[in-house]
Amino acid sequence: MPSMLDAVVVGAGPNGLTAAVELARRGFAVQVFEAAPAVGGGARTEELTLPGFRHDPCSAVHPLAIGSPAFDAMPLDRHGLEWIQPDLALAHPFPDGTAAVLAASVGETAMSLGPRDAGAYRRLLAPYLGHWDSLARDFLRTPWDGLPRDPYRWARFGLDAIQPATLLSRRFRGEKARGLLAGLAAHAIAPADGIATGGIALLFALAAHERGWPIPRGGSQAISDALASYLRELGGTITTGTEVKRLDELPPARAYVFDTSPAALARIAGLGRAYQGYRYGASCFKIDYALSGPVPWTAEEPRRAGTVHIGPTAGEIDDALHRAVDGRDPRAPFLITAQSSLVDPSRAPEGKHVFWVYGHVPAGWQGDATEVIERQLERFAPGFRDLVLARAVAGPPGIAQRNANYVDGDIACGAFAGLQTVIRPKLARVPYATAHPAVFLCSSATPPGPGVHGMSGHHAAKAVWRRLRASGEPGRRR
Repeated sequence: MPSMLDAVVVGAGPNGLTAAVELARRGFAVQVFEAAPAVGGGARTEELTLPGFRHDPCSAVHPLAIGSPAFDAMPLDRHGLEWIQPDLALAHPFPDGTAAVLAASVGETAMSLGPRDAGAYRRLLAPYLGHWDSLARDFLRTPWDGLPRDPYRWARFGLDAIQPATLLSRRFRGEKARGLLAGLAAHAIAPADGIATGGIALLFALAAHERGWPIPRGGSQAISDALASYLRELGGTITTGTEVKRLDELPPARAYVFDTSPAALARIAGLGRAYQGYRYGASCFKIDYALSGPVPWTAEEPRRAGTVHIGPTAGEIDDALHRAVDGRDPRAPFLITAQSSLVDPSRAPEGKHVFWVYGHVPAGWQGDATEVIERQLERFAPGFRDLVLARAVAGPPGIAQRNANYVDGDIACGAFAGLQTVIRPKLARVPYATAHPAVFLCSSATPPGPGVHGMSGHHAAKAVWRRLRASGEPGRRR
């Protein structure tokens, strides 16, 4: 190793690994430090319940990863990453035994919404179909990073995206379309009347039609392992099982990049109250199931879908989100579920299945939502409980313990609310830079925000290499 590294990255989640790869690709000497025994952060796979059942503790389905401009530029397939597409990206069942779907085909999706709303859905998506590459680059970036590549499409999409989902849903007349839109918007973990929640729904819908909602073969760990393998090929090194508490515990480097929460960065780097105004959001109650068979959905469509949303109506979904954000106990939580073993048998013993589900709860909530979650599941899959072999349960304290970035269990690493929706972690020309000239932030607390896409790491790395090159010193290859 050189006497001084070019960059040290703290945290080996997707953003930290992406930042390290981007720097190593440009000739900089990089070392990554991770507190956990293995890389992954929010993209991990573990045996949480019974031997042979491989679960994803956090992220499971990855429309933004397969559509990430940063990942597209890396040979991750050569490092073991293989995407599997389910028959349907998403099913959204209703109590009458029918379901809305999000399919690869816009036509199939539109027809599932009923004749009153099929045309409205086609008209909403039509201007953006075939333009994923430019839209992804323009929206999965910091707004201050120059002009958009496709200004016309960016402006048109922006006018729709800035709207609350409740306003966008007025284009539809029926409960199916409004429920589907509300469910997509709920991935923001914010009420549907919040600014830009319509944009979250549109982005996820467009991703399904353009790239799909796939899972990685073997689990989400495959994404992190591929990034780590590529980094090592480039000459970077990774040290796991090492918790960093102070900046001076790290080896000498020209730059330090943190894939952590803003609070942790401030504590480790001695930045005091630099991020005191940053707000964290509501949390989740997560259950990973080992099942003796597939989920017995009443509707046919969920049996073919990788992801299933349980709401079902826009009103019920919004009430569930308001309860979580307002600090009230869950009553009928909106559920996001994933069925990875339907398309990847390697995730469970033969004939058995893993099932992934979470509902929203207040930050730091210490209650047990198992009963209300399973009551929701039984509404749409009678007999579900009879299939349960084992369950691994994690409320907000458990989620925060698994991953220090998730303050009080906030898996988005920051509230999706108000100005913080578009300005995070604080107003700055370069949001990845800090008051310390050698310290940078690259976690989901920075633009473009949460999701396994690596774009926060990509943009932070760009800020780092600009700073390093401005110093006039070349990169020090190992």
